[in-house]
Amino acid sequence: MTSTMMVERTGVGFPGVASPGTGTVPFGTPTGTAGSYLMVPRCFLRFEKVSGGLKIVCTCEDRTACGMLQNLCAALAGGTISCCAQWNGLPAYTCNFITGLCRCETTDDGICITCASGDAKCADMLQACCDCLSCLMEAGCTCSLFINNTPLCCGFFEPGKTSPKGKR
Repeated sequence: MTSTMMVERTGVGFPGVASPGTGTVPFGTPTGTAGSYLMVPRCFLRFEKVSGGLKIVCTCEDRTACGMLQNLCAALAGGTISCCAQWNGLPAYTCNFITGLCRCETTDDGICITCASGDAKCADMLQACCDCLSCLMEAGCTCSLFINNTPLCCGFFEPGKTSPKGKR
């Protein structure tokens, strides 16, 4: 499948980032063990502000990748949603959408995740994450989307779409 990417599964699910304490090797453990890798769908990502939060739109050009993305979303529904923007494979920004209620819906060519909150400050935090992720994606970062620290997809900025800056 040409529309997938290989990512490393580390302690917290973000490529290149381990959780505190997992970097130590217990006595007697071989140090040459390989990482755990898996394939995730490659998609285009778009972040939009909505009333009370943000919307993440993931679209796939390949039908197989789209089906895989939709099945992963359905299987992991109800979990904590997070994003990690990477520059040259290194994490530049990580955001957990814990301040809002998130729901995942399937679309014809992918998924749409909406995270919103009735609390004004929580909504502001979600929209600030939206601004930051949009800026990083437009500048050339890639973004990995996770549910419960399980990689859902890895994507790029969808060209030709308007930026959410200034919308509220």
